[in-house]
Amino acid sequence: MVSFRSSFIYRRTENPFKIFRFHSTFCFSLEATCWQIHDALRYYHYGSEWGKNQKSNPNEKPNRVGLFWDLDNKPPNTIPPYEVANKLRIAASSFGIVRYMVAYANSHTFSHVPQCIWEKRKERELLYRLENKGVIKPNEPYRCRVCGRKFYTNDKLVNHFKQLHEREHGKRMNQIESARGNRRVKLVAKYSMKMEKYKKAASALLTPKVGYGLADELKRAGFWVRTVLDKSQAADRALQSHMVDVMDHRRVECVVLVSDDSDFVDVIKEAKLRCLKTVVIGDIDDGALKRTADTAFSWEEILMGKAKKQAISVVKNWKDRDILKRLEWTYNPD
Repeated sequence: MVSFRSSFIYRRTENPFKIFRFHSTFCFSLEATCWQIHDALRYYHYGSEWGKNQKSNPNEKPNRVGLFWDLDNKPPNTIPPYEVANKLRIAASSFGIVRYMVAYANSHTFSHVPQCIWEKRKERELLYRLENKGVIKPNEPYRCRVCGRKFYTNDKLVNHFKQLHEREHGKRMNQIESARGNRRVKLVAKYSMKMEKYKKAASALLTPKVGYGLADELKRAGFWVRTVLDKSQAADRALQSHMVDVMDHRRVECVVLVSDDSDFVDVIKEAKLRCLKTVVIGDIDDGALKRTADTAFSWEEILMGKAKKQAISVVKNWKDRDILKRLEWTYNPD
């Protein structure tokens, strides 16, 4: 670990570079050109409800939360991935400070395009063709989200974006990849805002070459995304192994699992044996997974924000239970 100007900590990890500066986080991944400042990884410091309550309870140690997503079992088919990922993070942050956000799936999950996405793409293509022929005109001109220029057809906007901003983005990436040491760190800090602005504009404007941008959108939301081999149960085994590794090193006090797969029952039981709090998010109400966990929520409760409200009473019950356990162990009748 190397310090940078006394207020930075510069660390090379397996997937991204991370630069921590007090309560700000810069993160970028060269593999997916996924850049995010503050918003994507703010759960590291103050993205949870615990951060708001620290002033009233300064001596209370918040739980560290790990969010694990089985994408093969629970993909966000009909909802934008970035929106779902943020909703999950907000719900998980109600139980403590979210330290890990991990998603596993095979390559088929990332390349598959849901039927509703296909239909929307066809409708947009028809609309753009009619615009090019002059049959219809948009109510408002298309605006470039990077520079603000206006265009009266989508094709002209796309051409402008590719010819100008995509080239600029590639130059920045090449400049960062060729840099080393402190110069690389300075370039990350210098271009991070521009890279994030480009990333948001590209995700809304350009059609992904493979799939519908699931992996990139989850990375943009702060998830660590892992692709496994296209074998039966490969993603489940990899995710289970990751969860056990986190538990072995005592990195979290609360495990949040997004899945309906009963194969994870043993992992949830193991977490409870280690006195960890367990939360399951899925749609099967009477499933073995939800019966095993301490508490459970549905997709609807997550998306509508109900889980965040219910989590307050859940955390309170956990605190009461922990107090009773401590009293039980410390009581001496003699």
